[in-house]
Amino acid sequence: MTSDLDSAPRRDLLDRIERYYDAVPRSSARAEDFGPLTLFVQEGAGWPYYGRPALGAAAGATADDVERVRARQRELGVPEAFEWVEETTPRLRAAVEATGLVVHAHPLMALDLDAPAESGEPPRADGAVVRMLAADDPALLGAVTVPYLAFAAPGTAVGEAGAPELAEQMRENSGSGAVERVAGRIESGLTRVAAALEDGAVLCAGQHQPVGDVSEIVGVGTLPAARRRGLGLAVTAALAEDARARGVRTAFLSAGDDDVARIYGRLGFRRIGTALIAEPAAQ
Repeated sequence: MTSDLDSAPRRDLLDRIERYYDAVPRSSARAEDFGPLTLFVQEGAGWPYYGRPALGAAAGATADDVERVRARQRELGVPEAFEWVEETTPRLRAAVEATGLVVHAHPLMALDLDAPAESGEPPRADGAVVRMLAADDPALLGAVTVPYLAFAAPGTAVGEAGAPELAEQMRENSGSGAVERVAGRIESGLTRVAAALEDGAVLCAGQHQPVGDVSEIVGVGTLPAARRRGLGLAVTAALAEDARARGVRTAFLSAGDDDVARIYGRLGFRRIGTALIAEPAAQ
């Protein structure tokens, strides 16, 4: 994976990721056309999607275009959110910010799975067992639930949420349909899930979502009380190797910040750009 931000291989990679970003929501969302922007709208229950640049749109979006999408999001009762890659659509940030949305930047990182896997021991999970989960795995409920607690307390510092909070959140999630939705995606080949377990309890979990020969690693989260044990790195490594085994050429992810990006760098992920997420300012 080259580190030259202006190289032809990098531009080709960003183009492939852009096509991926346009394709992956279409398995469970409809696409509404707003000229230079596309709004993906979740069909049925599940994760609400976002607005993003239309694939291949020659003209950049204006603040008026962004406002049109935001009005439609309000009409639908979905989050007023946009996601895109800064290097691919550099002028969109100014248009989005002109409407009052706040833009958050995250390192966009990729791993070349065409290259031979690095030799050496895989990342240690400090006593936990890391494995891929099938749709009927009893651990799937915990794997779907752990990221809720992880992302509610962002960062890498050890936190307070532990086994009691996980059990409570699992009780809430057991009737929400979230596990059934993920299980259905596993069965259809749209999602792969890895988890780190200790004494049968899930301490960390994440997913990758393959489309063709590209897959994004998403939702890797560790139970706050179990942080600083290398679990997130071990789960990410398992997801990357699963993707490699399934013919994926490139795995990519968005790191929370530069500190987290340095951790993923230990697995061979290299920064290729900046993922931008826009949302209303916190009230």
